[in-house]
Amino acid sequence: MRRLIVPTLVAGLAAVIAVPGAAAHATGTTGRAGTANTTGTAGATSVTRAADVAGAADVVDDVGDLGEAARAGQWQLGTLRLPEAWRVSKGAGVVVAVLDTGVNAHHPDLRGAVIEGPDLTGTGDQPWGPHGTAMASLIAGRGHGDGSGIMGVAPAATVLSVRVTLENGDPRRGRQLSGWRDALAKGIRYAADHGADVISMSLGGGSGAWEGYAAEEEAVQHAISKGAVLVASSGNDGATANRKNFPAAYPGVIAVGAVDRRMKVARFSNKQDYVSVVAPGTQIVTADAGTSYVVGDGTSSAAAMVAGIAALIRSAHPAMSPYHVRRAIELGTGRRPSGGYSPAYGHGVVDALLALRMADRLAVPVTAMAGPGPYFGDGPVPATRAPVVGGMLMLMAVMSARVVLRRRGRRRDVT
Repeated sequence: MRRLIVPTLVAGLAAVIAVPGAAAHATGTTGRAGTANTTGTAGATSVTRAADVAGAADVVDDVGDLGEAARAGQWQLGTLRLPEAWRVSKGAGVVVAVLDTGVNAHHPDLRGAVIEGPDLTGTGDQPWGPHGTAMASLIAGRGHGDGSGIMGVAPAATVLSVRVTLENGDPRRGRQLSGWRDALAKGIRYAADHGADVISMSLGGGSGAWEGYAAEEEAVQHAISKGAVLVASSGNDGATANRKNFPAAYPGVIAVGAVDRRMKVARFSNKQDYVSVVAPGTQIVTADAGTSYVVGDGTSSAAAMVAGIAALIRSAHPAMSPYHVRRAIELGTGRRPSGGYSPAYGHGVVDALLALRMADRLAVPVTAMAGPGPYFGDGPVPATRAPVVGGMLMLMAVMSARVVLRRRGRRRDVT
């Protein structure tokens, strides 16, 4: 459940107010091409504006105080070692496409960070929603003022908003609208063709999408061929059906599960052999679609953070391939499971600083190893060696002449 936060504690930490009857929206998994249902299990969230809570209207406009509480609640900043990672990279020059419900570019923490892309849902209404805005804030939130507001993993990156789905609570999600089937595939292609370095997809599953969709898989491969790094949430029904979830399960996509503050895999996080890594995904503070903040759980948030780490790497190493970015993230993990991999943890809990260090290693060109190699015989004589070789030939000729003369002299003595 996604809940309103208000600044109440002396230390400035966020207190959580649960709001019954709030409308659900996409978190760890929104539907394929914007039509499928999100997972309604643990980890699915609801969103409520601060103004909707009685007595909280005076808090909504006090963005400064609320922003301080939001920053104080970002426990993942230390877990991911972001302050240290930011000394190396903040994601400058990188475009992260957020394929979601749309991003509110007017939120105080996202001003100047968002490029509005197309709305592929065909609804023609407000081009942003709570979920898309929340994910964008986790990727490229810049905060505001001094120590206030949401800081994303890559605060210097730029978000390209591509709307491919609607919020869970939108009644139109239950109807199949023309063109929605291919919305995600079109969104992936649009992002790749318009310069996205990273494509973040905190969505998937439902409405027959559990087996994947050819147009989407082809779009994924197209994006990878263009050099884009693709990241997706693993799914939120790990405690129940634990279904295979797309786009996370497509080859080449970095699938992300969720862990709690104790670095334990969240019950709702899907456990599948396509899971690549896990990241913080419980009690995550994010921006909402207005000017306020909410708290929620889900693999959506975890995926957005990993997309941010990919942006940090791409900023430090612009030419690095999607494969090597993925390997840097997987090899740069902490709390690696026994044996190096498990369907629950993937390769381990992401660490932004370790991932950047691993990227530095992977970016070093491989030099030829010392030691004997294949034998190809003598090569041509370099011009600089010609005088030496000529002298050696002359010496050999003189020595040969002396040998001949000695032999002739010996023969004359005998006769």
